[in-house]
Amino acid sequence: QVQLVESGGGLVQPGGSLRLSCLASGLAFSSYSMAWFRQTPGKEREFVAGISWTGTNTHLADSVKGRFAISRDNVRNTMSLKMNNLRPEDTAIYYCAADRAIMSGPAEEFDYWGQGTQVTVSS
Repeated sequence: QVQLVESGGGLVQPGGSLRLSCLASGLAFSSYSMAWFRQTPGKEREFVAGISWTGTNTHLADSVKGRFAISRDNVRNTMSLKMNNLRPEDTAIYYCAADRAIMSGPAEEFDYWGQGTQVTVSS
């Protein structure tokens, strides 16, 4: 059974930082590309960042370039999202996703999902 478990969310002030983690089990982690999406009420799930199965290639949404960084550890089966200079508009539930073929694209293309972790940016 594939499980993706996110952690690290919370409340942070504007300009602050958070690191999200995703722990994967039940799949050959090093064979999967991984991604982070986020979603706010009433909106579609939005791509944030993706990383190839080797970790060599990454892709960030324009809205987070220069502020967020994605990484992975294929020994510990984890993926991370370091978020700096957070803004109120970054407030959302953040989801970890896995797919054999793609590291970015529409949410419906991804095979596996975590339950999400809430990030709230507010003073």
